[in-house]
Amino acid sequence: MAHTGSIETSGINAPRAGVRGWFALVVLMLPVLLISVDNTVLSFALPEIALALSPSGAEQLWIIDAYPLVLASLLVTMGTLGDRFGRRKMLLIGSTGFAAVSVVAAFAPTAALLIAARALLGFFGAMLMPSTLSLLRSIFLNRDQRRLAIAVWASAFSAGSALGPIVGGFLLEHFAWGSVFLIAVPVLIPLLIGAPLLVPESRDPAPGKIDPVSIALSMATMIPIVYAIKSFAVDGPTLFAVIWVVVGAAMGVLFVRRQLRSASPMLDMALFRRGTFSGAILVNLLSVVALVGFLYFVPQYLQLVLGMSPMLAGVALVPGMLAVIVAGLCVVPISRRIAPHLVVPSALVFTVIGYLLVAFTTEGHGVLPLALAFAVLGIGIGAAETISNELILSSAPASKAGAASAVSETAYELGAVLGTAVLGGILTAFYRGALVIPEGISGEAAQTARETLAGAYTTAHQLPGALGAQLWDAAASAFEAGVTITSLIGAALVVLAGVIAAVTLRTSRPRRPVR
Repeated sequence: MAHTGSIETSGINAPRAGVRGWFALVVLMLPVLLISVDNTVLSFALPEIALALSPSGAEQLWIIDAYPLVLASLLVTMGTLGDRFGRRKMLLIGSTGFAAVSVVAAFAPTAALLIAARALLGFFGAMLMPSTLSLLRSIFLNRDQRRLAIAVWASAFSAGSALGPIVGGFLLEHFAWGSVFLIAVPVLIPLLIGAPLLVPESRDPAPGKIDPVSIALSMATMIPIVYAIKSFAVDGPTLFAVIWVVVGAAMGVLFVRRQLRSASPMLDMALFRRGTFSGAILVNLLSVVALVGFLYFVPQYLQLVLGMSPMLAGVALVPGMLAVIVAGLCVVPISRRIAPHLVVPSALVFTVIGYLLVAFTTEGHGVLPLALAFAVLGIGIGAAETISNELILSSAPASKAGAASAVSETAYELGAVLGTAVLGGILTAFYRGALVIPEGISGEAAQTARETLAGAYTTAHQLPGALGAQLWDAAASAFEAGVTITSLIGAALVVLAGVIAAVTLRTSRPRRPVR
């Protein structure tokens, strides 16, 4: 029998899930594990992709961002469709498509085709993420169990990020870069078998009509805004970027007005009037910006500047990933007794310290300071993500779990785009501005070196010994300077997240155990 989600209160005294519920959680962790592995592996594979496909600086950013851009624009739509047609059904359709397109991406011969495959992965990925989180709401009605389940679910992101570099590093050292996309197939096969057996179907018992206009407006809001952010990051402030922002904002206003006037809106805007919900969304977004921005530049630094293999670079970041997992689990008992507006800002202090360690210890130092910085940074991210995700779900009615989960995942994916586009774009801009091309290097070679660090690496190794060494020293120094500035900006964003949490999460109180 399908769970309709008609129980509107799922608190401390709600029924507790049995053994089957926890096995269902294991199944629901698989797509989360896959997507986090995919993101981390791609970051580590980017240097080899850049060497093999010779993408421009803009194409290199698009290889990373095409997936989250499409995914973010469709998450609300797919979450709403899951509420209507069945969240498990959407999960199975998305898993099948994701596995098939991953095979296509593995053998893409050009940067343009790889970007297209990544975009299609975003389409199917949008079916996966809202479904997994909203199904947890229908399985774990008891809030204490749900808080722990979400912590375990969130730890799958970190576990995948930790596993991705090691598995990906092994694949990159023994096979072509395309092998990293084939990981999806063995991960999703158990999901396609286990979900029908263990995961109950769940949907909104009274879904509204499908509104194609709202779907179009939601996409017309997200795509121009995110594209403008990317354009600004690559080309700086231009009239083109401003126009896209205006278009996206105008579509967003029309979307909101339509939802407010609709008897059965695609997205219930009343959710955003709740300080806890809106605050948790913003904390979620900024935390992901901080994490993804870090994971964009550190693999390049470890592999290209320090000369580490993909495998060793991945191992160097494992302590940080483990810190995210441990912090996410350890914060569960703490959050039962201490209010979120105190726990989250306190946890994010660690993330700020981690970024400051990167800013002031990277230049001229080896791998140990970076590994330590990431471990400290990960403590705050793990705790903040667990609490914010739980607050987002608990703030929404159970029947709207899919839509609420979609908003949460939209924040996550938008954060991933911003982390790469903004922090990655700032790093690229400072790298280009700080790079001093040695005399004697041709205009074409100089342009290639200015595009990306990988371009400078390739060019330097094609030049005669002394001249190539001079270019590479200049490129590495410019990149290190960019990392310092980017880390300081990342720390400032985390401070902003802490302030938002302290102000907006006061309406939520810890749930003390019943004695």
